[in-house]
Amino acid sequence: MSELNLNKKQDGNDKGNAESATPTNYENSLENIAGNQTHGDNSRRKTNTGEHVLDLTGKMDKTKVMCQDPLVVCTSNKLGEEAEVRDTWSNKVEFILACIGNVVGLGNMWRFPYLCYKSGGGAFLIPYFIMLVVCGIPLLYMELAVGQYTRQGPIGAMHKMCPLFKGTGLATVIMSFLLSTYYNVIIAWALYYLINSFMDPLPWEGCNNDWNSELCWNGTKFNSSQDQEANNKTSAPQEFYDNHLLQMTKGIDNFGTMRWELLACLAVAWILVYFCLWKGIKSTGKVVYVTATLPYLFIGAFIVRALTLPGSELGLVYFFSPKWETLLEAKVWVNAAAQNFNSIGIAFGSLMAFSSYNRFDNRLMRDTLIISLTDAVTCILAGICVFGTLGNLAFEQGKSVDEVVSSGPGLVFVAYPAALSKMPFPHVWSVIFFSMLLCLGIDSQFATVEVIITSIKDAYGRWIRLHLKRHEVLVLLVCFVSFICGLPNVMQGGIYFFTLIDYYAAAISLMYIAFFEVIAIVWVYGANRLARNVRDMTGELPNYYIRGCWMVAAPCLIMAIWIFSLADYEAPTYNKGQYIFPGWSIGMGWAISCLSLLAIPILAVIAIIKAKGNNITQKLKASIKSPIRECPCCGKMLNKQHEAHHGTAANNPDNEICLEQLTSD
Repeated sequence: MSELNLNKKQDGNDKGNAESATPTNYENSLENIAGNQTHGDNSRRKTNTGEHVLDLTGKMDKTKVMCQDPLVVCTSNKLGEEAEVRDTWSNKVEFILACIGNVVGLGNMWRFPYLCYKSGGGAFLIPYFIMLVVCGIPLLYMELAVGQYTRQGPIGAMHKMCPLFKGTGLATVIMSFLLSTYYNVIIAWALYYLINSFMDPLPWEGCNNDWNSELCWNGTKFNSSQDQEANNKTSAPQEFYDNHLLQMTKGIDNFGTMRWELLACLAVAWILVYFCLWKGIKSTGKVVYVTATLPYLFIGAFIVRALTLPGSELGLVYFFSPKWETLLEAKVWVNAAAQNFNSIGIAFGSLMAFSSYNRFDNRLMRDTLIISLTDAVTCILAGICVFGTLGNLAFEQGKSVDEVVSSGPGLVFVAYPAALSKMPFPHVWSVIFFSMLLCLGIDSQFATVEVIITSIKDAYGRWIRLHLKRHEVLVLLVCFVSFICGLPNVMQGGIYFFTLIDYYAAAISLMYIAFFEVIAIVWVYGANRLARNVRDMTGELPNYYIRGCWMVAAPCLIMAIWIFSLADYEAPTYNKGQYIFPGWSIGMGWAISCLSLLAIPILAVIAIIKAKGNNITQKLKASIKSPIRECPCCGKMLNKQHEAHHGTAANNPDNEICLEQLTSD
C-alpha cells in the first residue's frame, strides 16, 4: 500500500506543492461534476467538502491527484448542479451486522426447522448446504457487488445494469412495501405477548378466562380412554391466540371491528422502526449492535434450557434423523434452494440497498461468507432450540412429535407458549422468548423499509431536498403509509387477509423477480463485465467458480424452482385446511401478486419506447445497453474494459487512482 499524505490546504498555503502537480483529466472531471472552482492554478480545486491534496508515492511515481474526501458523491449530474453526498457505514462491522440482522429473522425460527423435518430430517442438510454453495453464496455476492458498484438501491441499480429490466428493481421495491405492511403485524403480536408475559398467571396457561370455551384443554396428559375426547379439545394457548389476541371471525368476508390493543402494538412497532431509520444508516448502524447480537444470547439460553428438558431428545431425533431416500425427490432440492433464497434474502433488495452505502473499495467475498454462513449456522441452532422444546411439549402431553410440530405463527404463538408455560420460571422464559422474537423481527423489518427509502431517495433526491428538507420526514411518511396499509391485518378478520398477502405478496412473486434479475445482470449486462467492476472496486476478479454459478447454475436453479412452484401451486388455506378461502379472495391475492409481477413487462415496454432508434430492433438493442460510462464513485471515464482504476491501465504510472481505492484499509 502506497504511503498517503492527506493535507488540508490553508488559504494560499502550499502553493508550490500544488503547482508541481500536473492537472489531469480526472481532476477536470471532478471540477465539472462537483462544481469545483479554479483559483489561479489548475491543480488547486475547492469543493463543498473542503480542499485536499492526495500525495501518491511508490508505484505511482509521486503523481498527485486531487479528489474529494469522502469520495461518496453521485457524479451523474449533467447539469453541473451540486451533487449530494451519499452516506456510508461508519465501519465494516455495522454493515455486516445490518446484513446479518436482515437475513437472520423469524423465518430461521419457524420455517427452516419445519422444512428440515418435512424434507428428510438430517438428510436435508446435504441439499441445503449444496444449494448454499452453488446458489446462495454466489447470488449474495452478486447483489452486494451490484449495490456497491452502482451506489444505488434496487431500482437505480437495475436501471444502470440494464434499462430494459429496470422493472425488476421496481418489482422488488413493491414486494418489499407489501411485505412491510404485514411483517410488522407479527412484531405487534410479539409485543402483545411480551406485555402479557408479565401477568401472573400467564394468560395462556389456564382455561378459566373469559375467552376460553368449554372445549378448552390446559395441556394435562390424557389416558387412553380419553384419547377420543382429546381430539375434540382446543389447547389453552390456541384459544388465547384465536379468541383473545385475534378475536377472529368466521371468515374473510367478515372483517369485524378493529382490535384496538393490536392497533396500539402495531403503532409502537412502527415507532420502533422509525427510530431505527430516522437518521439513515447512521442510526441503523448503531441499532444493529443490539438487535443483531442480542438474539444469539437468547438462542443460546434457550438451547441450554431445551436440551435439559425431559423429552427433548424425542424432538432432536425427529429433527436430525436422516431419511436418505428423500434425496431422490426433486421437491427436497427445490425446498433447499427456496430456503436459501428466502433466508438470505435474494431479490428482496435489502442487501443491495445496504451495500450501496459501502465504501467503494470494500472487499466483498469475506462479507458474503460471513453473512451466509452465519445465517446457515443460525438455522441449525434454531432447529435444535425448536425441536428440543417441541420434544418436551410432546412428552408432557403424551403425544408424538408429529402431533405437536408446526410452522409459521402457529409455532411461535401457540406451540412455544404452551412449552414455556411448563418450564420453571415461565414468566422469565416468556419474556426472553418474545424479546428474542422482537429483535429478530425488527431487524428484518427496518431492512425491508430501508429498501423503499433508499429507492425513493435515489429517484427523487432533489425533490426531497427541496420540499421535505429532511431525511426524517421521508422516513416518517414511508412508515405512516405502511402503517395505514397494514390496518386490515389488525381487525378481527385480519388473520385471513394476513394469510393471503403473506402467500401472494412474496411466495408467488419471488422466483419470478429473481429470475429476471439474474438474467439482466449476468446475461445481458454480463457476468464478465460485473467481474471487472468488482476488480475496479477491490483490485481482484471474482474466481471462475463464482462466475460460473452466476452464468449457469443460478439461472437454471431459479427457473427450476419457479416452474416447480407453479406446477405445485395450491390455493392457500387457513388452520391446516379447515378454512377454504372464497374465490373472490383468491382473485384478490393474484391482484396483489400482479402489483409486482406486472412491473417488469410494463417498464420494459416503456424502456423500449423511450430508447433511441428508428425501428423496434434498434430500440431493443438500445434498451438493453447499460448507461454506465464512468466510475459511479468518482466520475472518471471507463476504458474499453469498462474499468477506471484497475485492469491493463493499472500498471501505467500516470494512471489516476480513485481516492476511495487508495485509502482502503
